[in-house]
Amino acid sequence: MSKLLFSSIEVTRQVFYRTPLTFAVVNLKPIVPGHVLVVPTRVVQRLADLKPPELSDLINTIQHVGKVIERVYGADSLTIACQDGKAAGQTVPHVHFHLLPRHLHGDRFGERNDEIYPALERAEGQMPEVLISTKRREEGEGLVECSEPIKMDADEDREPRSMEEMEKEAEWLRGFFADIERQKERGKA
Repeated sequence: MSKLLFSSIEVTRQVFYRTPLTFAVVNLKPIVPGHVLVVPTRVVQRLADLKPPELSDLINTIQHVGKVIERVYGADSLTIACQDGKAAGQTVPHVHFHLLPRHLHGDRFGERNDEIYPALERAEGQMPEVLISTKRREEGEGLVECSEPIKMDADEDREPRSMEEMEKEAEWLRGFFADIERQKERGKA
């Protein structure tokens, strides 16, 4: 798999679904269990910067990933959000959609459904100052890029997950998409 970037952040290991134009990635500090991002492969700041095939693939991927995320997290519906531009609260200069599984009963936001939007705004607002920092270090015969722990969001109630935790969730989710592909193949046979 070629390296995937979320803005300038390498996220290849957290990706669980990919098309030629779009990918889906687990979240470092999910607001609710199953909170994921869907991102175009080409780094562009705004929806209007996407070419028609990229926009079409992005929306189709949001729909496909949303169906799977809703099912595997036992959700009743989804909150799907995009902060398109700085004035809208976008802090990472790469178009992305948040998909958040929601439940009629037992949801973190309960009867206060709209409170998820300020939570998203807080989550986005702290990203630039705490994103992954990559440095070069000497190892053996040459320089190797190494990543320090990723830190995002200032919400103290949500501790950042380790790379291992995110990779484990991504691998788990990849399994559901692989099952769907196998079922499609059997249907064609």
